[in-house]
Amino acid sequence: MKPNIGAINALLRITCGLTMLAWTTSKLTRRPWCGGRYLFIAILAAMKVGEGITRFCPITALFEQRANEKQENAEELLPAVINPT
Repeated sequence: MKPNIGAINALLRITCGLTMLAWTTSKLTRRPWCGGRYLFIAILAAMKVGEGITRFCPITALFEQRANEKQENAEELLPAVINPT
């Protein structure tokens, strides 16, 4: 797993993730019976903190992989279009 996000992006993910995690924790302590939606947000926030610490985002890696595959397919088709022999 090599890092695929920058340092500033990682710091923003950590900051936003910790902010969302603190918010959901405060909501869950005041209204524990409404735990479903806040628990889901807490899990997403923890994931953002983890992405910031490891500097690896699986969604970004997926999009980069798909873009590389499309670029390779386009390069394979390009010579056939230019030189139809």
